[in-house]
Amino acid sequence: MTSADRPVTTAADLETPFTIPPDAYVSRDYARLEQERLWRKAWLQAGREEDIPAPGDFVTYDVGDDSVIVLRADDGSVRAFHNVCPHRGRRLVDTPPGERNATGHRRNFICGFHGWTFDRDGQCTFVQHQDDWQGALTPERTALGRVKVETWGGWLWINLDPDSPSLREWLGPIPEMLDPFELHNMRCRWRKWIVFECNWKVALEAFNETYHVQTTHPEFNVFGQFRGWARNHGLHTNIGYEAPKGQEQDQAKLRLGAGDDPRLSTAEMQVYTWDNANTNTTRTLVDAALRLKDELPAGTPAAEVSAHWLRSAREADARRGVHWPVVDPAHVARSGTAWQVFPNFQIGHAVNNMLCYAARPWGDDPDKCVFEAAVYELWPEGEAPVTTWTYTAAEDWPPVLQQDFANMRAVQQGMKSAGFRGTQPNPYMERAIGSLHMNLARFMGSGAPRRLD
Repeated sequence: MTSADRPVTTAADLETPFTIPPDAYVSRDYARLEQERLWRKAWLQAGREEDIPAPGDFVTYDVGDDSVIVLRADDGSVRAFHNVCPHRGRRLVDTPPGERNATGHRRNFICGFHGWTFDRDGQCTFVQHQDDWQGALTPERTALGRVKVETWGGWLWINLDPDSPSLREWLGPIPEMLDPFELHNMRCRWRKWIVFECNWKVALEAFNETYHVQTTHPEFNVFGQFRGWARNHGLHTNIGYEAPKGQEQDQAKLRLGAGDDPRLSTAEMQVYTWDNANTNTTRTLVDAALRLKDELPAGTPAAEVSAHWLRSAREADARRGVHWPVVDPAHVARSGTAWQVFPNFQIGHAVNNMLCYAARPWGDDPDKCVFEAAVYELWPEGEAPVTTWTYTAAEDWPPVLQQDFANMRAVQQGMKSAGFRGTQPNPYMERAIGSLHMNLARFMGSGAPRRLD
C-alpha cells in the first residue's frame, strides 16, 4: 500500500510522518471551491468589539465574493448582514480604495444605485415607486440577508451558513484554555495588512510552527533553543516550546533567555524582540528585564530569574493601572504560545499581550492572499491608542517579519515546480500544518495529508 492509499484522518495519524499534495496551495480550481465549501461554512473572525462601540457603528468583512456588514444595533447587541442590496445586487457599503475594509457610523444604509434604504435591523424602510411592484415587495423580500454573528474573546465572529454549529461548539477547548488570559481586555498597539504573493495557507503556515526559528531567525539562537511542539485539538491546534524541568512556564510566550547568565540573556532577548519584531512583549517587560542585572546577583537560578522578572513587570504595570490576570502556571504551560483557530486565525497569547495573525484569499488567485497581523496589550483605563488597519509594504514591516515574508514568497514559487512532490512537515514540531489540511479536506473533499509510513 502506498502513501496515496493512506489518508490522514485522525489526530493519531498526525503523529506519524505525512505528506501534503500541493494542489491546496497552487490550484485555481481548488481556490474557487474554497469559497463555497470552506469560507461559507466556517466561523471567521471579522473584527473587534471595540471597533463598533456605539449603536450605528459598523465594520465590513470581505472574503472572496462575499461581504458582510457587522454593526452595533440600537439595543447594544451585535448584528450582521450580507453587504448586498436585495434589489439589484449592488453592495451597500464600498471599501475605500487602499483600505482593508470599510468602517463608519450609519443611522441607515442607503443603496447608491436606486436609493433603497435599510435600518439597523436590516429592514427596508424606503423603496422609490414601491407601488409599481403591485404588492409583491414583502418585508421578507426586501430585508437584508442575515448573517450569524457571535462574540468571544473580544472579537466579532461571523458564519455565512445559517445551519452552522454555534461559535462555542466550533471553538471547542479554546475558550477554556484562553479565557483565563482575559483577551477581551486587551487593545491594539498596531495592526498592519498586506496583499502578499502567496496562498493564504502558506502565510499561516509560516507562523504556526517553531521549526523554522533556528534557520529563518538565526539571531535568536544566542538566546536559547527554540525546539517546539504542536498538538491537535479537533479542528484546532496549539503550539509551544519545550522547557527545562522547573521552568515549565517557558513553554509559553514569556520565556527566559538561556546561557550562563539568564539575567543578561533575558534582557538582550527582550530588547532585540522589541526593536526588531515589536511583538510578543511590552515596554514594561523590556524594562523589567533590563533591571534584572541590578536586582538579582550573578548565579541566580534560572527559575528564580524568571519568577522575579515576571513579578517585577506585573508590579510595575499595576502601579500604572494595568492589572494582569492571574493564571495558574501549569495552565500557562499547557496553553503554549499560540492557538490556531481553524481555518485562518492565530492567537499568540500571554497574560499581558498577544500577537494575532490572519490570512484569507485575494479573490480566487491561489498565489495571493490578504495577510494581517495585530499586536495587543493591556493599557491603563482610557489610554489605549486609537489604531486602524494600515496597509504596509513588505519592506516596511518589522525586520523579523520580513524574514518570514521571504520564505512565504519563495515557498509559493517553489510549490509550483514540476519537481515538487508535496510538503513533508515535521510530525512533532509542524503537526499544526497537517491538522489544518486534515480538517480542510473534510470541508473540501480532497487534499488530505497522506501517511509516509
